[in-house]
Amino acid sequence: MAADATYAPMEFIAKDGKTLIGADVDLGKAIARELGVKADFVNASFDSIIPALQSGKYDMSMSSFTITKKREEVVDFVSYMTAGTSFYVKAKDGPKVNGLADLCGMTVAVEKGTVQADDAARQSKTCQSEGKKPVTVSVFPDQNGANLAIASGRAQVGMADSPVAAWIVEESRGQFKLTGEPYNSAPYGIAIPKNSGLAEPVLAALKKVIASGEYTKILHKWGITQGAIKDPAINPAAE
Repeated sequence: MAADATYAPMEFIAKDGKTLIGADVDLGKAIARELGVKADFVNASFDSIIPALQSGKYDMSMSSFTITKKREEVVDFVSYMTAGTSFYVKAKDGPKVNGLADLCGMTVAVEKGTVQADDAARQSKTCQSEGKKPVTVSVFPDQNGANLAIASGRAQVGMADSPVAAWIVEESRGQFKLTGEPYNSAPYGIAIPKNSGLAEPVLAALKKVIASGEYTKILHKWGITQGAIKDPAINPAAE
């Protein structure tokens, strides 16, 4: 199972410098147990995961994938929680951002391949069409790079999935703060090679994890119970 281990609390590297931990890792292991197999998590860059699933390199991925119709064209998804996008800035002198429209003229740090990267680029075009300054979108290979850009002043605003942005702020020791409210709540999905036949058994296993109460325990452990769902589904964006 592939995961981009720079996206705490969903997937990140433990203090030993090598072990992958996080909510996705715990959920993936629980699902694997229901399937009667062992989950072996591999660290991979986010934008490389879907192509690697298509090539057969990985059996599946739990890596905070927001389910979109575009992604559903190339992989299957089993939904397992929801998350929106949040903005975060430097705590002392960061700008106030209430929504995407406030990004005109700002430099925004995002991770490559994310919905946030797409949103920021789309908003830049909107700004220009309205006669405003474009958004300067700084794209980084991982979330850590985006965080460093904000800390160093190379970017004014960060964008990440809401549980991840909250974790970044919590772990920053007062360096960052959230600004505005999360937008576009959407389901996260377990990414599976298209038409592989794995989606149905994974869905059944996830339903057992939810019914047993282990799902709720895992989300509570990582402070993300606000994203809990009751009815997982296959490819919900296509519905």
